[in-house]
Amino acid sequence: MTQQPTPHRREFDPDATGALQGLRVVDLSRLVAGNLLTKVLADHGAEVIKVEPPEGDTLRAWRTQGLSLDWKALSRNKLSVCLALRDPAAVEVVKQLAATAALFVESFRPGVLEAMGLAPETLLAINPRLVITRVSGWGQDGPYRHKPGFGTLVEGYSGFAAVNGFADREPVLPPMYMADGYAGLYGAAAAMIALRHAEATGQGQVIDLALFDPIHVMMEPQHAKWQLTHKLKPRTGSRSTNAVPRNAYRTRDGGWVCLSASTQGMTEKLLRSIGREELIADPRFRTNADRVRHAEALDSIIADYIAAMTLEETLAHFDRAGVTIGPIMDAEMLSHDRYAIEREALIEVPDAEMPSGFFPMHGMVPRLSGTPGILARPAPRLGEHNEAILAPVLGEAELARLRRAGVVRDA
Repeated sequence: MTQQPTPHRREFDPDATGALQGLRVVDLSRLVAGNLLTKVLADHGAEVIKVEPPEGDTLRAWRTQGLSLDWKALSRNKLSVCLALRDPAAVEVVKQLAATAALFVESFRPGVLEAMGLAPETLLAINPRLVITRVSGWGQDGPYRHKPGFGTLVEGYSGFAAVNGFADREPVLPPMYMADGYAGLYGAAAAMIALRHAEATGQGQVIDLALFDPIHVMMEPQHAKWQLTHKLKPRTGSRSTNAVPRNAYRTRDGGWVCLSASTQGMTEKLLRSIGREELIADPRFRTNADRVRHAEALDSIIADYIAAMTLEETLAHFDRAGVTIGPIMDAEMLSHDRYAIEREALIEVPDAEMPSGFFPMHGMVPRLSGTPGILARPAPRLGEHNEAILAPVLGEAELARLRRAGVVRDA
C-alpha cells in the first residue's frame, strides 16, 4: 500500500526576521478579526505585542479537548503581556507601549477605548505617527455603533445568509468565522496603506474596520441587480445564477466533486467528455443563458454520468478531458493531500500539548518570493513576555512595583 504523504514539519526559529522587522504592533483586540489582522503582520516579521487581561484573550477560551487550537493557529509569532486593564496604572503602561509602536489594534465596543482613557486623540497626542485600527461589528459611527456585533450578526445582515443554502430550506450561516476572516485580511491591507502614509507624511490616522463592511463588499453587485430587475437573488444551493453547469455532484462511492464549466468552450468540452456532444446544439443548452434557464435538466444529465463512477475514476476521467473539476475535500482528506502538502499550505510545527507532538497549521499566506514570511515562535503563553517587553519600557524597578501591585500579571 502506498504511504500517504504527511505535512512537512517546520521548526520555530526565534532569530528569524521578515519584511516587517522593526514594526511594533500593540494589539488589544479579542477573538478573530484583530488576531487574524496582526497574525498576517507577525508572519512577516512585525513585533506583535498582545496586551491581554488576566483572563487572557477570549480566543484562548475556545477549546477542543482542553486545547486552545484557535489561539495556537491565529497567534503564532506573537508576544504576550498580561495587564489588569481595569487599573489606571495598566492604562498608563499601554500608553507607554503605544508611544513606541507604529500600529495599535483594538476591538472593544465603540466608546470603551475612550472610557479607558485611550481615545485616539490621546494616543495620537502621544505618538502622532501611530496608526490605530478599531475593529467593531458595525463601525465607530452610524445608528448601530453601540450594538454588539459578532460576525454571525453581520453574516446575516450583509445579505450573505439570505442567498446561501437551498431554495426550500432556511438561510444558512457560514460554519466558520467568515465575516471576521474577511475583516482581518482587509484590515491587514488597510493597516499597510495607513502605515505607508504615516511613513511618507509623519501623520497617523484611525482605521474604522467594521465587520459588516468587508463581507458586504463581497456581496456586490447584488444592489445593482435588484435595482435593475427588482428580483432578489435566490438560494440555489451549489448552483450559480450566473453560469451553468456549476454544482456539487456525488460519485458512486459516496464522494463529492465540484464542477464548474462557466465558459462556452468548457461547457462544450464537458458535454463531449460525457459522450453527449449533441447537447451542444440543443436549444436548452446552446448558450449560457439557455443553460441557466434549464439548469436542472443539465444537472440531472451530468449527475447521472458522475454517479456511475467512483471519486477517483471521476477525477481521472475529467482531468484527461481537461474539464474543470475537483474533489470536495474535508480536513481528513486535506491532511494527506499532495497539493496542500507540497505547496506547504499545511505544515506541522512542534507542540508538546498535541498527542503527536506536532500541531498542523496553515503555511505562509500570502506567499512572497523575496520575503517569504517566518516561523519565529509558537502562540505565547499568557504574560509570557512581560519581562522582555515591559522592562525596557518601564525599567526594572517600575516593573517590579507594578507586579507587586497586581497591575502586571505573570501566568
